[in-house]
Amino acid sequence: MTSLNPPVSILMPVRNAAKTLENAVHSIRSQTYPEISEIILAVAPSDDPTESIAESFKIEDNRIQVLSNPSGKTATGLNKAAEVANGDYLIRVDSHCEIPPGYVEDAIETIVRTGAGNVGGIQKAIGENTFQKAVAAAMTSRFGVGNSKFHYGGEEGPTDTVYLGVYDAILFHELGGFDETLVRNQDYELNIRIRRAERVVWFNPNLVVSYFPRSNFFELSSQYFQYGKWKRKVVVKDIRSIKIRQIIPPLNFLTFFSGTILSVLIHPFFLFLPLTYVFAVLIACSSIPKLKLRQRLRLILIFPTMHLSWGLGFLFGIGK
Repeated sequence: MTSLNPPVSILMPVRNAAKTLENAVHSIRSQTYPEISEIILAVAPSDDPTESIAESFKIEDNRIQVLSNPSGKTATGLNKAAEVANGDYLIRVDSHCEIPPGYVEDAIETIVRTGAGNVGGIQKAIGENTFQKAVAAAMTSRFGVGNSKFHYGGEEGPTDTVYLGVYDAILFHELGGFDETLVRNQDYELNIRIRRAERVVWFNPNLVVSYFPRSNFFELSSQYFQYGKWKRKVVVKDIRSIKIRQIIPPLNFLTFFSGTILSVLIHPFFLFLPLTYVFAVLIACSSIPKLKLRQRLRLILIFPTMHLSWGLGFLFGIGK
């Protein structure tokens, strides 16, 4: 680490995080980096005691600020936090994750060394129960999420997007921050603009952040439907940004259901299409190591839930 430690600001969008917020904030306060000048929590309306918990942190640490985010939008909350931040670098941390003690130190070393516009690492999905552990296995497999390095790792270097993000504050403001019309995928869209500005989005596999997946099928399906829906909106905004991994889920959705319908209306031969996907799911479930039988059985349904919900959202998700 260089002897010069630029001041940094932590930005955290917060909503319905009563169960996880304390651990998330504790992980920030436990950082080895000496120049975290402020920790800004942008709190959206919640259905639990999130707001009162956030307010209580101000008594324990005078670096903590709590802002109101009435819109509830992640992008708006992050932009509001960035407006009052004074750090040379803006570090996004989510309220449902925990960063290891050396995360900020490693991230600042990386962004200073590379001159990147944004630096990030791996979203390490972990689970507390059988369902979450099965989802975590799906989220760290190429069959589950494609070739996104931030899900499963890879070599350090330039990439298209990363988990969370450590941003050059000057560049962030020059680009106008996050697009507040996007409920999800606002980080990916900003990374597009960073690359268009001829700055690098840099992946460092040493930046590992623990993430707790959704805890039931309904929440998981809703999450991936939203991912697909808002990914389409980003693609419509900039068609050049689309990747092969983002085309596969909607194509899979169309072939799966068209094959099923055609097998009923025309000929059973068309079952070949959905059965091919089912067979691929079974192969993927059997090939992931160190899973208990109960987790594998859930995984048989988790993969289709993720893939088909994403594809459905991409193709047919409407509204704001």
